[in-house]
Amino acid sequence: MSVAGEEQERKKLKERLGAGARYDSIAAPARDLLWARRGTAYFARKLNELSDADLDAPSRVTGWSRRHVVARVGYHARHLARLVEAARRGVFVEMLQEPESQNENIEFGCTLPPHALRYLFEHSKVHLNVEWRDLEEAGWAGDIRTLNGDMVPVKRTPWLRAREIWLCAIDLDNGGTLADVPRDLLEAIRADL
Repeated sequence: MSVAGEEQERKKLKERLGAGARYDSIAAPARDLLWARRGTAYFARKLNELSDADLDAPSRVTGWSRRHVVARVGYHARHLARLVEAARRGVFVEMLQEPESQNENIEFGCTLPPHALRYLFEHSKVHLNVEWRDLEEAGWAGDIRTLNGDMVPVKRTPWLRAREIWLCAIDLDNGGTLADVPRDLLEAIRADL
């Protein structure tokens, strides 16, 4: 769909949903958000096709089970959500709300019971999407200093998520292939590498 077509569809959606509904800011990188959201839906489908026992099988990442990949995806979303939340609050420095209870170690995450691992993915994807949706124009223009001191442009967070989520969906080793990745995203990933 063309950019003009996407804008038209967005306008129709706003008319259908009416006042009170929340939307992405006009400053948000719409294409990257679309890739990230479609990738999240694709990952969710591939994850939901797996039984709890299937999570213990190897992934395409050497030395990692599928559990590792799911934990990676969940913790990645939590990290990006913190960055976007900082921008929404006007802080521009990543912070941990409860540092004593924060544990984003993939090795720990993969030991969670299957229902908790699935919940990590579900909760983190919703949290990140809400933070993106609620971020206003000024927030999208900023850079966030991460916990390790790197500077990340907020506008880049949807791109980072899109790239991560699509590649991790393939890493699950549940039938996902590069042929499933949107062609324009795949070209952007190749250019980024």
